[in-house]
Amino acid sequence: MALGPRLDIRQSQSLVMTPQLQQAIKLLALSNLEIEAFVAGELEKNPLLESGGGDDGPPPADGIDRELDRPTLAAETGASDDLIAQGLGGADSPLDVDHGADTFIDDGPGDRMESALGAGGGGMDAMTGGYGDEAPDFDSFAAPGASLQEHLMDQARAVLSGVDLIVAAQLIGQISEAGYLEADLLQTAHAMGLPLVEVERVLGVIHSFDPTGIGARSLAECLALQAKEADRYDPCIARLLANLDLLAKGALPQLRRICGVDEEDMADMIAELRGYDPKPGLKFSSDRAAPVTPDLFVRPTAEGWSIEVNSATLPRVLVNRSYYVELATGKQDKNAKAWLADCLASANWLVKALDQRQKTIIKVASEIVRCQEDFFRKGVAHLKPLTLRTVADTIKMHESTVSRVTSNKYLSCPRGQYELKYFFTSGVSNAEGDGSVSAEAVKSHIKTLIMAEEPQAILSDDTLVELLRARGMDIARRTVAKYREAMGIGSSVQRRRQKALKGKAA
Repeated sequence: MALGPRLDIRQSQSLVMTPQLQQAIKLLALSNLEIEAFVAGELEKNPLLESGGGDDGPPPADGIDRELDRPTLAAETGASDDLIAQGLGGADSPLDVDHGADTFIDDGPGDRMESALGAGGGGMDAMTGGYGDEAPDFDSFAAPGASLQEHLMDQARAVLSGVDLIVAAQLIGQISEAGYLEADLLQTAHAMGLPLVEVERVLGVIHSFDPTGIGARSLAECLALQAKEADRYDPCIARLLANLDLLAKGALPQLRRICGVDEEDMADMIAELRGYDPKPGLKFSSDRAAPVTPDLFVRPTAEGWSIEVNSATLPRVLVNRSYYVELATGKQDKNAKAWLADCLASANWLVKALDQRQKTIIKVASEIVRCQEDFFRKGVAHLKPLTLRTVADTIKMHESTVSRVTSNKYLSCPRGQYELKYFFTSGVSNAEGDGSVSAEAVKSHIKTLIMAEEPQAILSDDTLVELLRARGMDIARRTVAKYREAMGIGSSVQRRRQKALKGKAA
């Protein structure tokens, strides 16, 4: 049989991901703040889009411009872009697709608030401008204080000049936020063409700056500088600082032999070290953690639970139909008409896509609240095991869609603020064998038991296993150790040493 090239015509069906559908799927993984930034960019590019409402009365809850009178397309005959613009791409879930193929997009980007205010707990007062009996705190609006480097350079300019000031600026620029020098003195001296002794001399001057302990190259040196400032640096303290690893292990008898002191003096020395600041530079840190803005609010009602999207961070987008009519009726060439039609299609798609995104988020959040109702009413100890597939099967969506909806989104409820991913945990079998205990609930029980233990009766992992089984949780010892380490809780030996040190220091 001879081999040779030939042309064949074949007919097949395949699922096509249009650019607009791909973008709509990406919108699911964005938080409300990210959506706001995305919409701001679209408002700049599309003249037919506008934010907020006009003079037509109160805006609709879903943010859709009801004045749009576009012909309805049948799902069987409409193009994919028009279907998604009309919200007909797959009935109530046009953004729900199976991402099994390699051409589909993967998942997008992935502490709690105070408890909800009770009724009548607000502090607003119309007679005092909304601040109750107190005036507004104008100090909170003040400019941030000087940084650590600026504070140190001000002191360096007061006592140094010439080459010494240049060396000090080089060293200060390499001091970390915690106040430790991260530079290699030998390399710094070689790079600046100076003897090492000159660089060390300038570093000694920096060690005298405020805050005490700044510019240290190790924890022992930082504490030693503070001990010298307090006139407490003696040979015993020096030997103790040289063996901080033994102090961390709780090897007090060995430390007493090295330092040549009795038990009472050792307790005084440890109490002295506890009074020092191991990170003196942090007091000048102006970085503040950005508060997390919730995307959803869950509140209890007489009928059950109320789930609302945070409209304060979710922009409302409308299509300016009057402006479109004005442009469409004017004199235009072929390219201008095509551009205007693209702008209208893009604007309508964005409005519909945002509306469908909101409906999808509400649907997923409602199922999460229904499955974890005991958590919202009783606390984390009643959190149930839950998977993405369980929620996806219940609401008739694909698992990847639920994953996108729960990524990078937060829920605010009377118990605090939680990421939606928090409610998806694995389960462990309980004494009855129904596997209805969440891993987070087990961690909560372990932490409660350890926090309530007495210094004379430290609970081992085996004891924790027995106590958990008494509460109906059948869990192995290695699992208890894994959960304990994940929460940053030390072993029974480490906790016993820590409490013994605290007791002696007290």
